[in-house]
Amino acid sequence: MSLQYVQNDRGETTAVLIPIEEWKRIKSKHPDIAEENMVLPEWQKNLIDSRLLEIENNPERLKSVEELLKEIDN
Repeated sequence: MSLQYVQNDRGETTAVLIPIEEWKRIKSKHPDIAEENMVLPEWQKNLIDSRLLEIENNPERLKSVEELLKEIDN
């Protein structure tokens, strides 16, 4: 399979492109990942939007994954 990687201006990979025939094969084996199943319910969109707004308004409250894992371990 021939993959293409998309990078942002900092060189970070932000997406992976696969050939359409490969995508069709994957969808046929795993019908639960079809595009029509990828729609979020409105309540989930609203929750995500509110959390993103909270992050935007209070960036100092963000914690790294490492910090969160340490808290869970304690």
